[in-house]
Amino acid sequence: MNSTLVIATLAAAVGLALSAPAHAQDKGGKPMNKEQQMTMERMTKNNLEQCYGIAARSKNDCAEGAHSCVGQATHDRDKASFVLLPKGDCQKIAGGSQKAS
Repeated sequence: MNSTLVIATLAAAVGLALSAPAHAQDKGGKPMNKEQQMTMERMTKNNLEQCYGIAARSKNDCAEGAHSCVGQATHDRDKASFVLLPKGDCQKIAGGSQKAS
């Protein structure tokens, strides 16, 4: 086999292998499900922000790493679950945070 062809094939394989993790990171590690996509669209359209740590049990809009999404918070004030609020309102609520903890 031609050594140039072998080297070119190997270089292409290494390039693809190295680009795969970066592509996964761009998507947050895994693709969004339908509920997550709808939540993100609602946030953008209505100028809302995520507010963690204030949702009542089963009343969250989504979560970060805790469960798949809407209405799945298992306890009140779950610091990994959020509700959507108008921008600027989260900081006015005791226990509200714009980041999951």
